[in-house]
Amino acid sequence: MIRLWRRVKFLFNVRKSVPFLVRFFKSKDVSGGKKGFSVVLLVAYLLFPWDVIPDFLVFFGLVDDLAVFTYIMQWMVKMAPADLQKEYRVYDE
Repeated sequence: MIRLWRRVKFLFNVRKSVPFLVRFFKSKDVSGGKKGFSVVLLVAYLLFPWDVIPDFLVFFGLVDDLAVFTYIMQWMVKMAPADLQKEYRVYDE
């Protein structure tokens, strides 16, 4: 239940994600492999139309998309250097 609450809280902090992403990709502390893998995950999710729950079920389809987006973003935050995590406070331990 705590993990679910953290993901919901993270989702409402999406506005902090854009500057975080810019700094994440400009950071020299994050390896090129991690940056490349993050880009591949995000682009693959956008290009491939496969969903667990189809989007014609409007509410449930959006929840499915948001869950995947949140999971990818949390994974990227965990890979970020500690100072970047602390600066944007996008992830609570």
